[in-house]
Parts: sequence; structure tokens; C-alpha cells
Amino acid sequence: MKSYQVTESALVKAPAELVYDIIADYHNGHPYILPKPYFLNLEVEQGGVGEGTIIRFQMRVLGKTETFRATVTEPEPGRVLVESNQPQGSVTTFTVDPVEGGQYAQVTFATELPNRGGLSGLLERFLITLMLPRIYKKELAQLEAVAQERARASQSQKG
Repeated sequence: MKSYQVTESALVKAPAELVYDIIADYHNGHPYILPKPYFLNLEVEQGGVGEGTIIRFQMRVLGKTETFRATVTEPEPGRVLVESNQPQGSVTTFTVDPVEGGQYAQVTFATELPNRGGLSGLLERFLITLMLPRIYKKELAQLEAVAQERARASQSQKG
């Protein structure tokens, strides 16, 4: 089956290592960057940090709520984290590239989705490619806010 991809990137003005750690931590990081009302009820079924984690969550888009179950892998630990959703077949890749010696992070969210056939599949693809980037922009903004807050807290503890 053919697929299509939706991608959104942003420069996150926080340390790259911290940004990746937030994305990879499904207990104390990732839940805080998910924008409401799109993401609901994130539950960790196994693990909780990086490789081997299994999560279940709901996503509300286009007026309907769908439940996803994803397995997390880390093809490049500290840089690339992947959520593979079954049986839907969608795969979301989070890539964190250090900028300015790791002081900042260029973060990319890329979701590959199966291309369903027919007119309904065409309409779904059109709507998803409009909505998902907007959701990801909000998620990236929340990621930056959480990362900056945690970086400040870390600095004040050191100082």
C-alpha cells in the first residue's frame, strides 16, 4: 500500500539533549507536550522511556476520536525516536538535531500514513495534510515551553 508523509519542523530554543529526553520520556515528558484537545489519555503499557516503550493514546481529529497503540524504537538513541502504530500502520518519527553545539535543537516530527483508496481516502489525505501540521506546530511550541522551563529549573538548582 502506498503512503504519504506529513512533516513539521521548528527550532527549539532549549538544549538538544533535554529536548530529546522530554520526547523520549512517556511518564514525565511526552505527556506535557501533547496539545489538547487533539491528544487524550496517554497510557504507558510497558517501559516508559525510549526503546521498548509501548503506549496507548487517543487522538481527536476531524471530529472523531481514534485509539492508537504504538511501540517505540530508537534507531539513533539521543537523536531519532520512532512510534509505530499498529494496526493503523502509521509511523511517527521524532528527530532532534543539535544546533549551535547542542545549545538549541532543530526538531522534526514526520508521520507516514497509509494512503487509503477511493474518494474517502483522497478526502482523508487532504484533511489530514491540513490538520496535522497545525497540531504539530502546537506540539512543538509546547515542547519548547516545557524544555525552557526545565532548563531554567535546572540552572536555578545549580546556582
